[in-house]
Amino acid sequence: MLAICMVFATPLFAVEPDEVLDDPVLEARARAISEDVRCVVCQNEPIDSSNAGVARDLRMIIRERLLVGDTDQEVFDFLVLRYGDYVLFNPPWKPSTYALWLGPFVILFVGFVAVVIALTRRRTAQPASLTKAEQEKLDAMRGGDAP
Repeated sequence: MLAICMVFATPLFAVEPDEVLDDPVLEARARAISEDVRCVVCQNEPIDSSNAGVARDLRMIIRERLLVGDTDQEVFDFLVLRYGDYVLFNPPWKPSTYALWLGPFVILFVGFVAVVIALTRRRTAQPASLTKAEQEKLDAMRGGDAP
């Protein structure tokens, strides 16, 4: 039972008590924003569940921006301005992120085409016939028996 509680409580370990805002509405907004922000050190981990120093700094920045009165979008814009689109789990669709969004599909398509070409070549490949000199040498090796 303790192990199950620990698994469900793991995201709480990263957010320190001194980071939590007194206002529960602002804290809920901060948590919601933090779910969509990537730890730039841990890469594929949200900042709420990361113990990295940079993640703590990002959590503090989010809470400071909310206390100043920024909207959620203004907080995201501030983080992108400072850390780039990489800090977002869902970066926007724009020319600088086309490769990020389309790259996996291009790689999958190229792999599919390569497999199709390889299978097509394998089926159409005919064994090369022997030249007259090779056939005579083979016959000599067999002992002169021609098939």
